Amino acid sequence: MINDVHCHFFSTGFFGALATQRGGGDTPASLCTELGWDDPGTPEALADRWIEELDRHEVGRAALIASVPGDEGAVAAAVARHPARLVGFFINDPSADGAADRVDGTLSLPGMRAICLFPAMHGYTLQSDAVRAVVDVVASHRGAAVFVQCGALSVGVRNKLGLPTPFNPQLGDPAALTGLAGTYPSVPFIVPHFGAGRLREALTLSETCPNVYLDTSSSNGWIAETPDLTLESVFLSALAAAGASRLLFGTDSSFFPRGWQRPIYERQMEALASIGATPDDVARIRGGNFDRLFPVAGGV
Repeated sequence: MINDVHCHFFSTGFFGALATQRGGGDTPASLCTELGWDDPGTPEALADRWIEELDRHEVGRAALIASVPGDEGAVAAAVARHPARLVGFFINDPSADGAADRVDGTLSLPGMRAICLFPAMHGYTLQSDAVRAVVDVVASHRGAAVFVQCGALSVGVRNKLGLPTPFNPQLGDPAALTGLAGTYPSVPFIVPHFGAGRLREALTLSETCPNVYLDTSSSNGWIAETPDLTLESVFLSALAAAGASRLLFGTDSSFFPRGWQRPIYERQMEALASIGATPDDVARIRGGNFDRLFPVAGGV
């Protein structure tokens, strides 16, 4: 079983937000043409395409991330169309007006299961009262989780379109999550990309807080910036710190026609085989932990 905890839902609304930021009369369709990417169409059409893609690669379930604030309705529509296959995540900026109410309303929708915090992008600290207010709401929704982008942050589509990326990397320290995760022990916190260049801090965090999970997604290009570090050694360290029960496989797949990133899956499975991970541990990482955190409603 393969379940992917990290896929971006690049909807028409997502491209519309980028077009607004860019100005100059751009439209979602014109941006897709410029990028050489397929126009996503309606949320339902994009959901159907994701299911076709998952089927083609024999992937059971996936988490789809609404990748700009305010686009959670598109993912909610996709999840409603395929509730047994898709789980909804959405970006929330806690510093925005009405953030907590928006979280409450969205997590009340079927299949919407996690908020995504990007402190370096939106310019807030994880210790802020605003963050605690939205996590309070998450804690009130049984089974909901918090995804926190830490470490290096680069949004490829913004770079391709020449949009500014004024991110503050100092706000993406995994260590800053320790107090929050400790305050809400019943809430799962997911740190993607093994901490995205902040591996040591992410490992310490996962050792300290048993409700912190590490996702394995993307090509993890940050590894190349650290001498003598390999994906194999990262997996070994993560298994030692968090255990196989708190690692979640992901690819960071996003746009079409590229679709689901099978080479990332194959590279990670190769690394796990190389370090001698047991079949049970691989099964947990590849899909079992996902199903435990995000069971299908009603056991469908």
